[in-house]
Amino acid sequence: MITRSVTIEDIDQLFLAWHDHINASALYRQALREEMELRDIDATELRALLEQARAKGYSLDEITNDTDRFAELQALVDEQQSRSTTKGRDET
Repeated sequence: MITRSVTIEDIDQLFLAWHDHINASALYRQALREEMELRDIDATELRALLEQARAKGYSLDEITNDTDRFAELQALVDEQQSRSTTKGRDET
């Protein structure tokens, strides 16, 4: 997992201090899931595509640099699958 810096305002810090049982990481992930939903991206599908790309040898940095939207990640995974299928046929 990659840790990113998130800037919070003083009121956020105060509120979290008052309610230290609140999981700020979970709130952040919830907000991201809501943004994904607004953009019609299913988090489960995105997770599966990311796992497929990683299983094919791509690092998270490579995926981040080579794609900037869901469709491009899908194309990256599909392209790699096509290469594997074609390579397998060529070897027989």
